[in-house]
Amino acid sequence: QLQLVESGGGLVQPGGSLRLSCAASGFTLGDYNIGWFRQAPGKEREGVSCISRRGSSTNYADSVKGRFTISRDNAKNTVYLQMNNLKPEDTAVYYCGARFLGSCSLATMTYGIWGQGTQVTVSS
Repeated sequence: QLQLVESGGGLVQPGGSLRLSCAASGFTLGDYNIGWFRQAPGKEREGVSCISRRGSSTNYADSVKGRFTISRDNAKNTVYLQMNNLKPEDTAVYYCGARFLGSCSLATMTYGIWGQGTQVTVSS
């Protein structure tokens, strides 16, 4: 069974940091482009960041540029999202997705494997 498992979410104060992890089981993560997405209550799921198979290409939503950094360790079958200077508007459930074809993309509909999500809450 192809699975992604997110971890690392939690409650953090504005200006704080969190590192999310996305671990794969049942397949080789290095064969896939990986994206991070988030969904806030009442809103559609949106692309946050993505990274190509070997990590040579990355992309970020304008709202997180300069604050979030995506990286991957294919030997550990894991992708990370380092989130710094968090803001209340970053509060959401964060999901990782795997995309086999093409390259890095922030388009939600192009991803076929999803995790269950991890909650990130930014509040004082």
